[in-house]
Amino acid sequence: MTSELAEPVTTGSGPDPRVAVVVITHQRRDELLLALSRLRQLPEQPHVVVVDNGSTDGTAAAVREQHPWVELIASPTNLGAVGRNLGVARLDTPYVAFCDDDTWWDPGSLRTAADALDAHPRLAVLTARILVEPGGVEDPIVAELRDSPVVGADWLPGPALGSFLAGASVLRRDAFDEVGGFNDRLWLGGEEELMAGDLAARGWELCYLPSLTIHHQASTARDPHKRRADGIRNTLWTTWLRRPVRPALRRTVHLLRTVPRDRVTARGLLAAVRGMPWVLRERRVLPPHAEARFAALEDAQKNSNARRYVS
Repeated sequence: MTSELAEPVTTGSGPDPRVAVVVITHQRRDELLLALSRLRQLPEQPHVVVVDNGSTDGTAAAVREQHPWVELIASPTNLGAVGRNLGVARLDTPYVAFCDDDTWWDPGSLRTAADALDAHPRLAVLTARILVEPGGVEDPIVAELRDSPVVGADWLPGPALGSFLAGASVLRRDAFDEVGGFNDRLWLGGEEELMAGDLAARGWELCYLPSLTIHHQASTARDPHKRRADGIRNTLWTTWLRRPVRPALRRTVHLLRTVPRDRVTARGLLAAVRGMPWVLRERRVLPPHAEARFAALEDAQKNSNARRYVS
């Protein structure tokens, strides 16, 4: 059952002071400049904070020169997802939209998200429909979001989610702060799952809202092998940190059976094992209502074509 507010009524067409945007970037100057040009054209006119994660390609200087309206944080090192924490700390808006340097929000989506969050005080995260550019084709993950098996509150304006995609989501600032933002140990790659579990443990809801749209034109400036190794490591860390013993073992065994057997996987597994001392010290199993969300996703994760550890 969903609320009658599945299609929130927008409050106007001018600037919307309720929502700001945080963008993290690294070594993607040209993509970032294009994304900022698109954000500048949004009718909501959001305040935008860019966190440059130690780029050496002139990103920070180019932003200062071409987009002086942007608030820039030039980190000397690559902070990964923790860069978003720095960006959020600069804001005083109740809602924060995350954006990657190769994504951009559709006009009106930020206002729609703010309306939905206004209407539902226990809703922490809204994840958008993702269109892959060029071409405007739905990302394969959209079908999984739309058909999510997670059971949430009956007032949700869309399907309940067990996790979310940071680069395509709008978050409630109070909820983000309550769980401490993104965990600095995970750096980047599947970092959302740990936060999603902690939000659910505190009674917050997450959902997919198809009336929100974000566009993604994947940058070619990326290290797919590092992303895979970090993703494997972070999946295992999150599983060991929050899941009960039996579900944790099931997911660990499934991952070991399905990942490619190569040096990249070995690097990720070794990193995960090396982290075991701190993982065991900080392990805090989710309460049953939050664990139920992850349990509901087990079959979908096993059969997913959009969540494969390949590079």
